[in-house]
Amino acid sequence: MSTDQEIKNVVLVHGAFADGSGWRGVYDDLTARGYKVTIVQNPLTSLEDDVAATTRVLNLQDGPTILVGHSWGGTVITEAGVHPNVAGLVYVSALAPDAGETTGQQYEGFAATPDFVIDVVDDGYGFLNHDKFKAGFAHDASDADAAFLRDTQVPINMSVFDTPVKNAAWRDKPSWAVIATEDKSFDQAMLQHMATRSGAKITNVSASHALFMTQAGVVSDVIDDAAKGASRAVR
Repeated sequence: MSTDQEIKNVVLVHGAFADGSGWRGVYDDLTARGYKVTIVQNPLTSLEDDVAATTRVLNLQDGPTILVGHSWGGTVITEAGVHPNVAGLVYVSALAPDAGETTGQQYEGFAATPDFVIDVVDDGYGFLNHDKFKAGFAHDASDADAAFLRDTQVPINMSVFDTPVKNAAWRDKPSWAVIATEDKSFDQAMLQHMATRSGAKITNVSASHALFMTQAGVVSDVIDDAAKGASRAVR
């Protein structure tokens, strides 16, 4: 087996207000390149539950794996990425807290995002506002695709943003980041800060927060680069 083909497993982790179906383009692209791709379906009920769902999938991998997270999924892979099967991490416009930090702390000192509106219901779960969904989450998607994302969104238990992570896998494992330069869900400076702090190799792409769907080719290229780079690192 050639050096750049040693890592063939990829695990994709979605973020808040979404499910794994948005990864279909990345799944198809990487599968065509010969990767074995598995998509985690996070319950979004707690950090612990989402990490458990991810760990459950990582346990099924037959060797070194690239672990990919979008948005809130970045917090999940930061914690779950200490799994021994994980050889590298890819953050897709994703959160990357340090050990002992909460997700909510990542927003401190950065600009507000007025188009990204979360409506919290009585039981403490949040949905993205119906009217602001496309502007805040997927402005570069077609109306039909944005509507599908909006109408299939999974609410998140808002308490997760106050839960500190115990481990920061990016401190010990190589990282890559794809950042949407037109992201309306996170302040651009916040995304750049987190990716730089984690030592990630950064790729910027003109896209919305839904870049995991609207820029599937670019995201797939970075995951492929990560697999090859991490392969060399683990030899």
